Amino acid sequence: MQTSHFFECFDELLGSPKKFTLVCHVNPDGDAIGSMTAMSLFLSNKGHYVKMVAPNSFPEFLQWIPGASDILLFDRDQTACQEAIAMSDCIIMLDFNSLARSGVLHNEIGKTRCPRVLIDHHRDPDLSQFYCSYSETCVSSASEIVTEIILHYGMECLSEEIATCLMVGIMTDTGAFSHSIYHPRTFELCAILDAKSIPYNLIHQRVYDTFSEGRLRLLGYSIDKKMEILDDYAVAIISLSKSELDSFNYQVGDTEGIVNFPLTIKKIKVSVLITERQDQIRLSFRSKGDFSVHELAHKHFKGGGHTNAAGGTTTTTLEETIQKLKSILPEYEALRYEV
Repeated sequence: MQTSHFFECFDELLGSPKKFTLVCHVNPDGDAIGSMTAMSLFLSNKGHYVKMVAPNSFPEFLQWIPGASDILLFDRDQTACQEAIAMSDCIIMLDFNSLARSGVLHNEIGKTRCPRVLIDHHRDPDLSQFYCSYSETCVSSASEIVTEIILHYGMECLSEEIATCLMVGIMTDTGAFSHSIYHPRTFELCAILDAKSIPYNLIHQRVYDTFSEGRLRLLGYSIDKKMEILDDYAVAIISLSKSELDSFNYQVGDTEGIVNFPLTIKKIKVSVLITERQDQIRLSFRSKGDFSVHELAHKHFKGGGHTNAAGGTTTTTLEETIQKLKSILPEYEALRYEV
């Protein structure tokens, strides 16, 4: 959908006061929370009634973000979330492109007949589900798109709180500006946000310098004891069982960023973090260069994402998932390690 068409539709939605419900994906990250809180503040300032709903809880290091305390969590208050969705005049989905990625919210959103708006940057969106969409894959984050949307309505719409939310979203989805930068516009927008937000060094500190002792020890254990470098491939695997996570008093978000560390090894092209959760195995993929972990995750692990960052899941055991990953590597000649 062309941007001009999106704004024609969005202008119509904003034309009179409405009840908006904003939703994000399962296991919300910095971009999901940043884009959702920023959009909520923008709509509220425009005179609309806004509720934010997330399928489950999000990391403590994101809970300081302006507006984050107002997010309703389905895993803690199912009734309030159901009521917010049912009463919506419009539902805006941020940082995911299919109802299935909303997890437990899937059925609740599916029951509604109000317009749905998509704001997202992931590949292969199902646009048939939406009244209008701003879907662009060659941007850093959903927060970058929300920045463009807000600036469309005027610089005066960009408050300090909104700018701070958006800076968190862009910063975290680019790994503190280490990947997923597709064009100079990302930095142009960040310059605008930086001039409006709280100081960038404080944002960075609140996100990256708030580890618990358990989280830091888990990081050390993951690299020292659990990182496996494959002899024949430029691939590193870190696997963590539920009992291992529990032994470090695991909290939501404690594995954030672990998958990036093996990529600092010169010969490694792909890093995979595999974690055992209550009802499934999760895989987090990262790559360097032009190798697409999106394609690998989509083909073999019911997932996807971006060229250099993707995720997937299995419902087998941790050991079986590791063996499956190793068994498919011969398909990818580009990953063979050459001395």
